Amino acid sequence: MKCTYPIVLTPDESDYVVYIPDFDANTSGKTLADAIEMARDAIGIMGIVMEDDGKRLPKSSTMDAVRRKEGEIVTLVDVDFTEYRRRNERRVVKKNCTLPSWLCYEAEKANINFSQVLQAALKRELGIA
Repeated sequence: MKCTYPIVLTPDESDYVVYIPDFDANTSGKTLADAIEMARDAIGIMGIVMEDDGKRLPKSSTMDAVRRKEGEIVTLVDVDFTEYRRRNERRVVKKNCTLPSWLCYEAEKANINFSQVLQAALKRELGIA
C-alpha cells in the first residue's frame, strides 16, 4: 500500500531536522535528499510496526494543515509500505531444491554452504547488489 505524508524540514547549522506530523516523530539528515530519505525510512519503520500491532496507519494530513515557521520547508514523502516491508524484512524461509547426487557430494566434500551459493546465484540472476 502506497501512502503520502507531509514532512517539515528545518535547516539547522549542519543538517536538516525533519518532523513527521502524522506520526509525531522526528529524524534528521545531513543533506536535503538525505533528510527526505530518512523521513521515508522512519515512516516505513513506524508504519510496518503499526501494521504488525494491528493498528491503522494515520490518515495523511494535507499540506495546508501542517504548521510551519519561516525558513521551514513542507513537502510530501511517499512510502510504499508493502515494498518497504519486502526490502527490509530479515526473516528467512526454507526452500528445498533438487540437484544431482554427484554435485551434492562434491559440494559437501568442498564444504560449500548451499544457502550462501543459492543466495548469491539468485542475486546475480535478479541483478540485485
